Amino acid sequence: MAQRLKQQYYDKIVPKLTEQFGYTNVHQVPKIVKVTLNRGLGEAAQNAKALEASLAEIATIAGQKPVVTRAKKAIAGFKLRQGMPVGIMVTLRSDRMYAFLDRLLNLALPRIRDFRGVSPKSFDGRGNYTLGIREQLIFPEIEYDTIDQIRGMDVSIITTANTDEEGRALLKEFGMPFRDS
Repeated sequence: MAQRLKQQYYDKIVPKLTEQFGYTNVHQVPKIVKVTLNRGLGEAAQNAKALEASLAEIATIAGQKPVVTRAKKAIAGFKLRQGMPVGIMVTLRSDRMYAFLDRLLNLALPRIRDFRGVSPKSFDGRGNYTLGIREQLIFPEIEYDTIDQIRGMDVSIITTANTDEEGRALLKEFGMPFRDS
């Protein structure tokens, strides 16, 4: 499945973007470098079960074991000490990245209720795109009976594009359903 998106990139997307932006070299064409899944878990400091459940969920969704992110400094207002777990993240590259993107674009996003497309404004100015997902149930790997609580996550798609326009064109060619703003 990952090979399908990769093949599509080389066969269709590279020539189209080269024509659209007038690149002179094949290496100028933007490509997706990595996809990062991140979930902040404020309650993990008090609840170790939430951390374990989230680790298992993200591992199932990504197909790769996530790392636990820890607090860099203590914040008394949040009852947080340095070194306490505050979230989990996983970075996907190469074939796993393409496999995840394929599932995200073709299976998960269409399952969102009242889905009209993702916001075209979530670019960071350098061609990278971040998408917030409210619930993990949109992924077909997650079974409704096994989850203890609905939690969201952030999906960041990092590209080599120099501008938001190039990044948007790249993701649109991959099949990202942007809504008309």
